[in-house]
Amino acid sequence: MANYLIARETRASISAIRPRLAHVVAYLTEIGKLDAVCEDIDEDWIDAFREWASEVPIALPNGDTRERAPGTVEASVRQLAAVINLAEANRNTLSRAKFVPKKPAEVSQTPMYRADIPTLAAMFNYCIDPKMAKGESEKLRDRRIQFREQLHRFLQISVTTWARPDAAHDVSVDSKRAQWHSASRTLNLNPKGRAQTKKYRPIIPVARQMAPLLDGHKGFYVEVASVRQAFEALQQALYLPGDREAGLKLVRRSMAQLARRRLGERDWVEGKIFLGHHRPDVSDIYAPFDPDYLSRAREVTEQIIDEIIVLAPNAFQPTGGQRRNEPR
Repeated sequence: MANYLIARETRASISAIRPRLAHVVAYLTEIGKLDAVCEDIDEDWIDAFREWASEVPIALPNGDTRERAPGTVEASVRQLAAVINLAEANRNTLSRAKFVPKKPAEVSQTPMYRADIPTLAAMFNYCIDPKMAKGESEKLRDRRIQFREQLHRFLQISVTTWARPDAAHDVSVDSKRAQWHSASRTLNLNPKGRAQTKKYRPIIPVARQMAPLLDGHKGFYVEVASVRQAFEALQQALYLPGDREAGLKLVRRSMAQLARRRLGERDWVEGKIFLGHHRPDVSDIYAPFDPDYLSRAREVTEQIIDEIIVLAPNAFQPTGGQRRNEPR
Protein backbone atom coordinates (compact mmCIF):
# COMPACT_ATOMS: atom_id res chain seq x y z
CA MET A 1 0.00 0.00 0.00
CA ALA A 2 2.86 2.39 0.76
CA ASN A 3 4.39 1.72 -2.67
CA TYR A 4 1.00 2.22 -4.31
CA LEU A 5 0.54 5.61 -2.65
CA ILE A 6 3.96 6.69 -3.91
CA ALA A 7 3.11 5.52 -7.43
CA ARG A 8 -0.20 7.39 -7.42
CA GLU A 9 0.80 10.53 -5.51
CA THR A 10 0.47 12.79 -8.57
CA ARG A 11 -3.06 11.67 -9.39
CA ALA A 12 -5.94 14.05 -8.76
CA SER A 13 -7.72 11.27 -6.87
CA ILE A 14 -4.93 10.78 -4.30
CA SER A 15 -6.96 12.67 -1.67
CA ALA A 16 -9.62 9.96 -1.96
CA ILE A 17 -7.18 7.06 -2.26
CA ARG A 18 -5.47 7.76 1.08
CA PRO A 19 -8.56 7.49 3.34
CA ARG A 20 -9.80 4.42 1.47
CA LEU A 21 -6.58 2.57 2.20
CA ALA A 22 -6.47 3.99 5.73
CA HIS A 23 -9.65 2.00 6.45
CA VAL A 24 -7.86 -1.16 5.35
CA VAL A 25 -4.89 -0.37 7.61
CA ALA A 26 -7.27 0.28 10.51
CA TYR A 27 -8.82 -3.15 9.97
CA LEU A 28 -5.42 -4.87 9.78
CA THR A 29 -4.51 -3.16 13.04
CA GLU A 30 -7.81 -4.16 14.64
CA ILE A 31 -7.34 -7.85 13.84
CA GLY A 32 -3.60 -7.82 14.54
CA LYS A 33 -2.60 -8.76 11.00
CA LEU A 34 -0.30 -5.95 9.88
CA ASP A 35 1.98 -8.65 8.46
CA ALA A 36 -0.69 -9.88 6.02
CA VAL A 37 0.44 -10.47 2.43
CA CYS A 38 -1.43 -10.16 -0.85
CA GLU A 39 -2.10 -13.90 -1.05
CA ASP A 40 -4.00 -13.75 2.26
CA ILE A 41 -6.64 -11.39 0.88
CA ASP A 42 -9.39 -13.56 -0.56
CA GLU A 43 -13.19 -13.34 -0.74
CA ASP A 44 -13.62 -14.50 2.87
CA TRP A 45 -11.15 -11.85 4.10
CA ILE A 46 -12.96 -9.17 2.10
CA ASP A 47 -16.36 -10.23 3.43
CA ALA A 48 -15.02 -9.91 6.98
CA PHE A 49 -13.60 -6.48 6.15
CA ARG A 50 -16.95 -5.35 4.72
CA GLU A 51 -18.76 -6.46 7.86
CA TRP A 52 -16.27 -4.69 10.13
CA ALA A 53 -16.15 -1.47 8.09
CA SER A 54 -19.93 -1.19 7.86
CA GLU A 55 -20.09 -0.98 11.66
CA VAL A 56 -17.47 1.79 11.95
CA PRO A 57 -19.25 5.17 11.77
CA ILE A 58 -17.85 8.16 9.92
CA ALA A 59 -16.75 10.97 12.24
CA LEU A 60 -18.01 14.38 11.13
CA PRO A 61 -16.12 17.68 11.70
CA ASN A 62 -18.79 18.88 14.14
CA GLY A 63 -18.23 15.86 16.39
CA ASP A 64 -21.27 13.92 15.21
CA THR A 65 -21.12 10.60 13.38
CA ARG A 66 -23.04 8.99 10.56
CA GLU A 67 -23.37 5.45 9.29
CA ARG A 68 -20.82 4.30 6.73
CA ALA A 69 -22.54 3.55 3.45
CA PRO A 70 -21.94 0.27 1.55
CA GLY A 71 -20.61 2.31 -1.36
CA THR A 72 -17.95 3.88 0.88
CA VAL A 73 -16.89 0.46 2.16
CA GLU A 74 -16.68 -0.93 -1.37
CA ALA A 75 -14.52 2.00 -2.46
CA SER A 76 -11.87 0.70 -0.03
CA VAL A 77 -12.28 -2.80 -1.46
CA ARG A 78 -11.75 -1.53 -5.02
CA GLN A 79 -8.71 0.45 -3.91
CA LEU A 80 -7.19 -2.58 -2.23
CA ALA A 81 -7.71 -4.61 -5.42
CA ALA A 82 -5.85 -1.89 -7.35
CA VAL A 83 -2.99 -2.07 -4.82
CA ILE A 84 -2.63 -5.84 -5.19
CA ASN A 85 -2.91 -5.75 -8.99
CA LEU A 86 -0.19 -3.12 -9.25
CA ALA A 87 2.06 -5.10 -6.92
CA GLU A 88 1.62 -8.23 -9.03
CA ALA A 89 2.27 -6.25 -12.22
CA ASN A 90 5.50 -4.89 -10.75
CA ARG A 91 6.54 -8.47 -9.97
CA ASN A 92 5.81 -9.42 -13.60
CA THR A 93 3.30 -12.09 -12.60
CA LEU A 94 -0.05 -12.87 -14.16
CA SER A 95 -1.69 -13.00 -10.76
CA ARG A 96 -4.39 -10.58 -9.72
CA ALA A 97 -6.41 -9.94 -6.58
CA LYS A 98 -8.16 -13.09 -5.36
CA PHE A 99 -11.43 -11.24 -4.86
CA VAL A 100 -13.84 -9.28 -7.05
CA PRO A 101 -15.06 -5.87 -5.83
CA LYS A 102 -18.75 -5.19 -6.24
CA LYS A 103 -19.79 -2.76 -8.93
CA PRO A 104 -20.88 0.70 -7.72
CA ALA A 105 -24.43 0.07 -8.93
CA GLU A 106 -24.63 -2.99 -6.68
CA VAL A 107 -23.88 -1.10 -3.46
CA SER A 108 -24.87 2.51 -4.09
CA GLN A 109 -28.34 3.90 -3.49
CA THR A 110 -28.92 7.20 -5.26
CA PRO A 111 -30.90 9.61 -3.05
CA MET A 112 -34.40 10.19 -4.40
CA TYR A 113 -35.11 13.62 -2.90
CA ARG A 114 -34.85 16.64 -5.22
CA ALA A 115 -35.36 20.30 -4.38
CA ASP A 116 -37.92 22.31 -6.34
CA ILE A 117 -37.62 25.99 -7.23
CA PRO A 118 -39.16 27.27 -3.94
CA THR A 119 -36.79 25.07 -1.93
CA LEU A 120 -33.74 26.24 -3.87
CA ALA A 121 -34.89 29.83 -3.33
CA ALA A 122 -35.30 29.13 0.40
CA MET A 123 -31.71 27.90 0.49
CA PHE A 124 -30.55 31.22 -0.95
CA ASN A 125 -32.76 33.21 1.42
CA TYR A 126 -31.30 31.27 4.35
CA CYS A 127 -27.95 32.85 3.41
CA ILE A 128 -28.98 36.37 2.44
CA ASP A 129 -32.19 36.99 4.40
CA PRO A 130 -31.92 34.93 7.60
CA LYS A 131 -34.96 34.56 9.81
CA MET A 132 -34.55 36.35 13.12
CA ALA A 133 -36.27 35.71 16.43
CA LYS A 134 -38.07 38.58 18.10
CA GLY A 135 -35.62 40.86 19.86
CA GLU A 136 -32.53 39.76 17.92
CA SER A 137 -30.44 42.67 16.68
CA GLU A 138 -29.55 43.79 13.17
CA LYS A 139 -25.91 43.28 14.12
CA LEU A 140 -26.59 39.60 14.73
CA ARG A 141 -28.41 39.40 11.40
CA ASP A 142 -25.41 40.90 9.61
CA ARG A 143 -23.12 38.40 11.31
CA ARG A 144 -25.26 35.49 10.14
CA ILE A 145 -25.17 36.78 6.57
CA GLN A 146 -21.39 37.09 6.82
CA PHE A 147 -21.01 33.58 8.24
CA ARG A 148 -23.13 32.16 5.40
CA GLU A 149 -21.39 34.05 2.62
CA GLN A 150 -19.30 31.09 1.43
CA LEU A 151 -22.35 28.83 1.42
CA HIS A 152 -24.14 31.48 -0.66
CA ARG A 153 -21.31 31.39 -3.20
CA PHE A 154 -21.37 27.60 -3.26
CA LEU A 155 -25.08 27.71 -4.06
CA GLN A 156 -24.52 30.27 -6.83
CA ILE A 157 -21.78 28.28 -8.56
CA SER A 158 -23.55 24.94 -8.05
CA VAL A 159 -26.83 26.13 -9.56
CA THR A 160 -24.97 27.70 -12.48
CA THR A 161 -22.70 24.76 -13.33
CA TRP A 162 -24.54 21.68 -11.95
CA ALA A 163 -21.04 20.70 -10.79
CA ARG A 164 -20.07 18.07 -8.25
CA PRO A 165 -19.27 19.67 -4.87
CA ASP A 166 -15.50 19.19 -5.24
CA ALA A 167 -15.55 20.86 -8.66
CA ALA A 168 -17.69 23.72 -7.34
CA HIS A 169 -15.16 24.36 -4.57
CA ASP A 170 -12.38 24.29 -7.18
CA VAL A 171 -13.74 27.11 -9.36
CA SER A 172 -11.24 29.96 -9.56
CA VAL A 173 -10.85 33.01 -11.78
CA ASP A 174 -7.07 33.03 -11.36
CA SER A 175 -5.67 33.24 -14.89
CA LYS A 176 -2.97 30.68 -14.04
CA ARG A 177 -5.69 28.04 -13.61
CA ALA A 178 -7.22 28.85 -17.03
CA GLN A 179 -10.78 28.16 -15.90
CA TRP A 180 -12.80 31.34 -16.42
CA HIS A 181 -12.77 32.68 -19.98
CA SER A 182 -14.62 35.97 -19.72
CA ALA A 183 -14.71 36.81 -23.44
CA SER A 184 -16.46 33.56 -24.40
CA ARG A 185 -18.36 33.30 -21.10
CA THR A 186 -17.16 29.72 -20.64
CA LEU A 187 -15.88 27.96 -17.54
CA ASN A 188 -13.53 24.98 -17.53
CA LEU A 189 -14.41 23.02 -14.40
CA ASN A 190 -11.07 21.21 -14.70
CA PRO A 191 -8.23 23.63 -13.82
CA LYS A 192 -5.04 23.71 -15.86
CA GLY A 193 -2.60 21.01 -14.78
CA ARG A 194 -5.23 18.76 -13.20
CA ALA A 195 -5.61 15.40 -14.90
CA GLN A 196 -9.14 14.35 -15.72
CA THR A 197 -10.47 11.43 -13.66
CA LYS A 198 -13.44 9.10 -14.08
CA LYS A 199 -15.55 11.96 -12.72
CA TYR A 200 -15.09 14.07 -15.83
CA ARG A 201 -15.15 17.86 -15.49
CA PRO A 202 -16.46 19.62 -18.63
CA ILE A 203 -16.19 23.07 -20.17
CA ILE A 204 -19.56 24.79 -19.94
CA PRO A 205 -21.13 28.13 -20.92
CA VAL A 206 -21.95 30.29 -17.90
CA ALA A 207 -25.40 31.76 -17.25
CA ARG A 208 -25.71 35.51 -17.77
CA GLN A 209 -26.61 36.01 -14.09
CA MET A 210 -23.34 34.42 -12.92
CA ALA A 211 -20.85 35.83 -15.41
CA PRO A 212 -20.60 39.32 -13.81
CA LEU A 213 -19.93 37.72 -10.42
CA LEU A 214 -16.96 35.81 -11.83
CA ASP A 215 -15.72 38.92 -13.65
CA GLY A 216 -15.75 40.87 -10.39
CA HIS A 217 -13.94 38.23 -8.33
CA LYS A 218 -10.34 37.21 -7.66
CA GLY A 219 -9.03 33.74 -6.88
CA PHE A 220 -11.29 30.93 -5.68
CA TYR A 221 -14.98 31.78 -5.84
CA VAL A 222 -15.68 29.67 -2.76
CA GLU A 223 -12.85 30.71 -0.47
CA VAL A 224 -13.05 27.89 2.08
CA ALA A 225 -12.04 24.26 1.62
CA SER A 226 -15.55 22.97 2.39
CA VAL A 227 -19.01 24.33 3.16
CA ARG A 228 -20.24 20.97 4.46
CA GLN A 229 -20.87 22.15 8.03
CA ALA A 230 -22.70 25.27 6.83
CA PHE A 231 -24.80 23.14 4.50
CA GLU A 232 -25.71 20.74 7.31
CA ALA A 233 -26.94 23.72 9.36
CA LEU A 234 -29.02 24.85 6.37
CA GLN A 235 -30.38 21.33 6.02
CA GLN A 236 -31.60 21.36 9.61
CA ALA A 237 -33.00 24.90 9.43
CA LEU A 238 -35.07 24.15 6.31
CA TYR A 239 -36.11 20.69 7.51
CA LEU A 240 -34.57 19.00 4.49
CA PRO A 241 -34.53 15.19 4.68
CA GLY A 242 -31.62 13.44 6.38
CA ASP A 243 -29.98 10.07 5.68
CA ARG A 244 -27.88 11.67 2.92
CA GLU A 245 -30.94 12.58 0.88
CA ALA A 246 -30.01 16.28 1.01
CA GLY A 247 -26.23 16.48 1.12
CA LEU A 248 -23.94 18.77 -0.87
CA LYS A 249 -24.90 17.02 -4.12
CA LEU A 250 -28.54 18.04 -3.68
CA VAL A 251 -28.16 21.14 -5.86
CA ARG A 252 -26.52 19.15 -8.67
CA ARG A 253 -29.19 16.45 -8.60
CA SER A 254 -32.00 18.99 -8.37
CA MET A 255 -30.71 21.08 -11.27
CA ALA A 256 -30.38 17.95 -13.40
CA GLN A 257 -33.99 16.94 -12.77
CA LEU A 258 -35.41 20.45 -13.26
CA ALA A 259 -33.42 20.92 -16.45
CA ARG A 260 -34.26 17.51 -17.92
CA ARG A 261 -37.97 18.24 -17.75
CA ARG A 262 -37.44 21.48 -19.66
CA LEU A 263 -34.86 20.22 -22.16
CA GLY A 264 -36.78 17.13 -23.19
CA GLU A 265 -35.12 13.90 -24.23
CA ARG A 266 -33.95 15.25 -27.59
CA ASP A 267 -31.77 17.94 -26.01
CA TRP A 268 -30.89 16.00 -22.84
CA VAL A 269 -27.47 15.19 -24.33
CA GLU A 270 -26.56 18.80 -23.44
CA GLY A 271 -27.51 18.04 -19.86
CA LYS A 272 -25.23 15.00 -19.89
CA ILE A 273 -22.34 17.20 -21.03
CA PHE A 274 -23.07 19.72 -18.25
CA LEU A 275 -23.01 16.90 -15.71
CA GLY A 276 -19.74 15.48 -17.05
CA HIS A 277 -21.46 12.23 -18.03
CA HIS A 278 -20.61 12.65 -21.71
CA ARG A 279 -16.90 12.76 -22.53
CA PRO A 280 -15.37 14.06 -25.76
CA ASP A 281 -14.39 11.18 -28.05
CA VAL A 282 -11.98 10.76 -30.95
CA SER A 283 -14.38 12.50 -33.37
CA ASP A 284 -14.07 15.67 -31.28
CA ILE A 285 -10.40 15.85 -32.29
CA TYR A 286 -11.51 16.41 -35.88
CA ALA A 287 -14.55 18.54 -35.01
CA PRO A 288 -13.47 20.44 -31.86
CA PHE A 289 -16.07 20.81 -29.13
CA ASP A 290 -17.89 24.15 -29.20
CA PRO A 291 -19.58 25.23 -25.93
CA ASP A 292 -22.23 26.95 -28.06
CA TYR A 293 -23.62 23.46 -28.55
CA LEU A 294 -24.82 23.80 -24.96
CA SER A 295 -26.95 26.86 -25.64
CA ARG A 296 -30.17 25.04 -24.71
CA ALA A 297 -28.76 23.82 -21.38
CA ARG A 298 -27.50 27.34 -20.63
CA GLU A 299 -30.89 28.82 -21.57
CA VAL A 300 -32.71 26.42 -19.25
CA THR A 301 -30.25 27.16 -16.44
CA GLU A 302 -30.89 30.88 -16.87
CA GLN A 303 -34.65 30.27 -16.75
CA ILE A 304 -34.32 28.35 -13.47
CA ILE A 305 -32.12 31.10 -12.00
CA ASP A 306 -34.67 33.74 -13.01
CA GLU A 307 -37.39 31.78 -11.21
CA ILE A 308 -35.19 31.50 -8.11
CA ILE A 309 -34.59 35.26 -8.19
CA VAL A 310 -38.34 35.93 -8.17
CA LEU A 311 -38.51 34.22 -4.75
CA ALA A 312 -35.02 35.24 -3.57
CA PRO A 313 -34.32 38.63 -5.23
CA ASN A 314 -30.69 38.89 -4.09
CA ALA A 315 -29.73 35.30 -4.85
CA PHE A 316 -27.33 36.28 -7.62
CA GLN A 317 -26.22 39.63 -6.31
CA PRO A 318 -22.54 39.98 -5.29
CA THR A 319 -21.73 38.69 -1.82
CA GLY A 320 -19.69 40.57 0.80
CA GLY A 321 -16.00 41.35 0.54
CA GLN A 322 -13.50 38.61 -0.17
CA ARG A 323 -11.83 37.00 2.82
CA ARG A 324 -8.63 36.33 0.93
CA ASN A 325 -7.36 36.27 -2.63
CA GLU A 326 -4.43 33.86 -2.34
CA PRO A 327 -4.80 30.21 -3.46
CA ARG A 328 -5.90 27.79 -0.78
